[in-house]
Amino acid sequence: MGHGGDVIQELTTDHREVDELFGQFEDALPGSPDRKRLVDAITIELVRHSVAEEMHLYPAVREHLEEGDALADKEIADHARVEQLLKDLEEREPDDTDFDRLVVKLKTEVTSHVDDEENHLFPQLRNHVHSYVLESLGEKVREAKKTAPTRPHPAAPSTPPANRLLAPGLGLVDRARDYVTGRGQ
Repeated sequence: MGHGGDVIQELTTDHREVDELFGQFEDALPGSPDRKRLVDAITIELVRHSVAEEMHLYPAVREHLEEGDALADKEIADHARVEQLLKDLEEREPDDTDFDRLVVKLKTEVTSHVDDEENHLFPQLRNHVHSYVLESLGEKVREAKKTAPTRPHPAAPSTPPANRLLAPGLGLVDRARDYVTGRGQ
């Protein structure tokens, strides 16, 4: 899928890519290695996406939207639930008894979060934030995803400045681990 444009277009493209991965998961045979590979791909996309949002989108939400602190806090809490599910899945194999149940729970959480962003948060951003700022945020999010972690780190900070300092280092370690293990390839 094509990436680019303002932050809303970029993040919406990410959402569709994750939807596609969930669809592929549902089409894969239960207990198959394809399911583990797809959960790894979903994890990589969701972690990179979440870290970029926490680094750039949510600070902008706090700054530009009325009740922005509450909105950003809610979105970050959503991320924390998703990240814990991703961590739980990381420790499971596709033939484990609770693997599919955890994926269903993950999809439910992600779908709810995406629906909230696309139907509530993004329209507010579009209506209250200058297009130049949204374009700039889109570029920052794309850059952040390049160095973001690819594995869940539930204990890592989710707000600036700590997340901006730690995320690239965690990302480097994660990508090295991915390379060595062949994860995500």
